[in-house]
Amino acid sequence: MRLLIVEDDPALGDALATGLRQLGHVVDLFGDGRQADLALAEVPYDALVLDLGLPHGDGLEWLQRWRGRALKLPILILTAREGVSNRIAGLDRGADDYLVKPISIDELAARLRAVMRRTSGFAHPVWQHGALQYDAAARAVRWKGQPVDLTPRELALLEVLLANPQRVLSKAQLQDKLYDWSGSEPESNALEVYVHHLRRKIDPGIVRTVRGLGYALGSGEPAP
Repeated sequence: MRLLIVEDDPALGDALATGLRQLGHVVDLFGDGRQADLALAEVPYDALVLDLGLPHGDGLEWLQRWRGRALKLPILILTAREGVSNRIAGLDRGADDYLVKPISIDELAARLRAVMRRTSGFAHPVWQHGALQYDAAARAVRWKGQPVDLTPRELALLEVLLANPQRVLSKAQLQDKLYDWSGSEPESNALEVYVHHLRRKIDPGIVRTVRGLGYALGSGEPAP
């Protein structure tokens, strides 16, 4: 998943971003709502983790503003503010979940997976596509019942394709899901390399090339 974290505590923000990256997610971290607002205009994030005590506008104000603009991505509040009234305020303004610090990375990742399942309408944590099986919680891939060892970037690419089974995705759309703003620009042929790896490790037909447009998920059936 391509995630946006809005957290003004640098140490906590770095810890959250590092932990989620180690689980294979692509993460951008910003310290206030203004920076996050600019990022949201540029990047199709899958989910947002939002602190409330932010400079340049409280998190609840930003939440209400984003929902008022019909921003539909899942938003999880992660804050030190306890109490039922605070939870109600956050949920009523459009949060999909409300979490109180401290929280483990594993629980945060599980909450993100749960809210993504709810918003996508895909209730089961295991994706089945023909002979391909992907357990999102365990980040485990099987092809024809046999385990497949993928790198985090290869797994991220496969996850994006599985989440969009009927769509042709351009190179730019896929790169937006695979790379955050903290690193250097990817090599010009990096995406093609990851596509090649998926075809080699899983099956030649698992990724379909649509000439001039991009890539799409293949049939999920073994190539003859």
